[in-house]
Amino acid sequence: MSDNVQHTKSASWQKQISRFCWQYLQLESILDYPDNEALIEDTTQNTLHAKLFSGDQPIPPRYQLRVLKELVARIESSITDWDEHGISDSLMETLSSLLATPLPPEISAAQQKSRVTYHLSLLEDDDKDENDTEAKITLLESRSLISAAGTTGLRTWEAALHLGQYLCANPSIINGKRIHELGAGTGYLGILCAKYLAAEHVVVSDGSDDVINNLPDSLFLNGLQQGGEETSTNSKITPMQLIWGHALVGTEEDKWNGGRKVDVVLGADITYDASIIPALVGTLEDLVELYPDVKVLIAATERNRETFESFLTVCEKKGFGVDNADYPVPRREDQRGPFYSDAAPIHICLLRYMENE
Repeated sequence: MSDNVQHTKSASWQKQISRFCWQYLQLESILDYPDNEALIEDTTQNTLHAKLFSGDQPIPPRYQLRVLKELVARIESSITDWDEHGISDSLMETLSSLLATPLPPEISAAQQKSRVTYHLSLLEDDDKDENDTEAKITLLESRSLISAAGTTGLRTWEAALHLGQYLCANPSIINGKRIHELGAGTGYLGILCAKYLAAEHVVVSDGSDDVINNLPDSLFLNGLQQGGEETSTNSKITPMQLIWGHALVGTEEDKWNGGRKVDVVLGADITYDASIIPALVGTLEDLVELYPDVKVLIAATERNRETFESFLTVCEKKGFGVDNADYPVPRREDQRGPFYSDAAPIHICLLRYMENE
């Protein structure tokens, strides 16, 4: 095999390995395993063990075991010459250890919070050095659809990931601006804006006590908690409880949000329930009355056309025009991180308050 062919093949394998690692750290249920020819190589197996199974990453044991069993099975079935290739001792030792470890019931494991890491492919330079810091966001999430506390806000949903990609592709929307995220959930968008997109300040708001109490841990994981004062207005990002439909009034401060300006309002996957849409749009109306120049971007996954139409109808009644950004969901095979379903369209809606035009 010529050096050029070997170099091309090695580069392809490296991309496959990186993709697999990013999906694994995001706790994806469907993983794209590297080609069989790559899996049997010692360097591949050593890399995967070091990055994924060495104990440095706090991955749920049940998930580790499922993936490692499949990985070892694929390696084993790919080897045709056991004198030339084999299965890494490190991988087999880790597998044996996981098999011997008692695992929690699957139902309770789904409710437990786990670290989930999202690779931000649009912020990475293809020519970056190996020692360059990876652009990523790590969050503490419950991967069940609804947590034991009854909230859907303890996992990151597709619309947040898609809107995040849109903002990465259009960073001027955020750069130097004061941001307010509605229905922040895990805080993915707010953390993205504060850590990577040069926002002046970010408020991440939600109506759930459980969600608000979870946010400081995720802020800490991303280096955004300053001296333990995560609610300080001097911090880059501030959690706030905000219940839609309630008047925007001050609490300890005379004015709501301390009278500080809001330039951009973000929201993702907050239109999933038709019954809460009037309250949501009412809060948006209050915000544009307080800040006439504010820009509003709402990302909505169209799981149900009727619910999405309900959002558009309420917006129209309240005097909002809605424009859709031309930013389609990429095919899953074309995604390089973060990874999310391409099964349903995700609309990025730019709201205009007609009275301000």
